[in-house]
Amino acid sequence: MPVIKTKQLFKIYNEDTVPVYAVNNISVEFQQREFTCVVGPSGSGKSTLLNLIGGLDSPTRGTVEVAGHRIDEMTENQRINFRLNHIGFVFQYFNLIPVLTAYENAAFIMQLQGKPEKEIRERVKTLLVQVGLEKRMNSRPSELSGGEQQRVAVVRALASKPDFILADEPTANLDTKSAFNLLDIMKRLNEEEGITFLFSTHDQRVIDRAGRVVTLVDGGLQHDTEKGK
Repeated sequence: MPVIKTKQLFKIYNEDTVPVYAVNNISVEFQQREFTCVVGPSGSGKSTLLNLIGGLDSPTRGTVEVAGHRIDEMTENQRINFRLNHIGFVFQYFNLIPVLTAYENAAFIMQLQGKPEKEIRERVKTLLVQVGLEKRMNSRPSELSGGEQQRVAVVRALASKPDFILADEPTANLDTKSAFNLLDIMKRLNEEEGITFLFSTHDQRVIDRAGRVVTLVDGGLQHDTEKGK
């Protein structure tokens, strides 16, 4: 069973005047344990597709099924609760809370879920060690490098054990060394823990590691290529 499934999905702006097809009739499935990139030129619909899958935006037409649930049929409050418990997000600009430490930022989603403090502490500290931040747990975002901040964001996304991770241009603001370190961490988590990753990216460094590349042009699906096939 696919973890993500869209069918005849459209996102159209200005439909009643001069329509702009940000997502144009996309039907696609993503399976568990995939490490997949959605690529294409600027304005091709990559981020819009991820926003529709993640319930951050609503489609004009079509369906979005996530972990067996029709997210396009949910109310806004239902989508908020669903995202909290099923989907992890990693964004281009980190989105960390400035006044919180690395540990507190990483623990934030689990706290919103109401998890016991002991479970939060064990899960978050284990993940921070796995990404090499064991000595930076008490540092605030302003005291961390861009690569370190993005690793905190990855831990925050992973800590709640979501069905999959949506990563929108996660390496765009990182230098080469930080980008490679982050990608190595995410690839290892994909291979060793079976975590599903779906990226929107221009970054060839990300594309080179992907097992599958989905190419969008003008909001439509142009190519869908699995490496080695």
